[in-house]
Amino acid sequence: MSAPADPTRGIELRAVAVEIDGRGILDDVSATLTQRTVAVIGANGSGKSTFARLLNGLVRASAGEVRVHGLDVARETRRVRERVGFVFTNPDAQILMPTVAEDVALSLKGRGRGREEAAARVAAVLDRFGLSALADRPAYSLSGGQKQLLALASVLVTEPAVVVADEPTTLLDLGNARLIGDVLTSGIAVQTVIVTHDLELAERCDAALRFADGRLVDAGEPAEVTGRYRAAFA
Repeated sequence: MSAPADPTRGIELRAVAVEIDGRGILDDVSATLTQRTVAVIGANGSGKSTFARLLNGLVRASAGEVRVHGLDVARETRRVRERVGFVFTNPDAQILMPTVAEDVALSLKGRGRGREEAAARVAAVLDRFGLSALADRPAYSLSGGQKQLLALASVLVTEPAVVVADEPTTLLDLGNARLIGDVLTSGIAVQTVIVTHDLELAERCDAALRFADGRLVDAGEPAEVTGRYRAAFA
């Protein structure tokens, strides 16, 4: 496992539970995450996506406490959402504007950036992800991999402290899945949490969590966590 980041800048959950419509989704989840890349694995319905949504306040804890880089998610939700970027499984869920450049620029709206600064940042992030030639292209016309890159670019242009990606490679072919995996595990410098069914991608991270039946049942070195997960279904 790589050297941890400053622990005061990590993610911490203390005895967190989530109940939705009277049904328990997560129960007694405690973890401290200081590693740069963290994989979250588990079967469908295990609670891993709910865990991911806790980190930027898309889901509220019914009990316990969630802190991200020193911020209490329940009490400082707005500040948390400014610092935690979220990438969904389906990029169509977060691509809102007609063209590629306009969609990236939308993320900067209301963030106090002047027109010239915003334009420069949009151009820089499009160049970084190889999307410059597509800047004026209708976003709907992009391939699946290009759309996921656009979704990621629209998150990173805001310079978040944390990126949470919920099954970002599920809808992609092998080549594009590898590309997105490369960006998330080694192409960005911020703390990144990746919910995934791709155990090879999980093993490229610095740490892994495994959820089952709404509980955090395993955590540690990715290869060891995925190995025990595979053995459970052998």
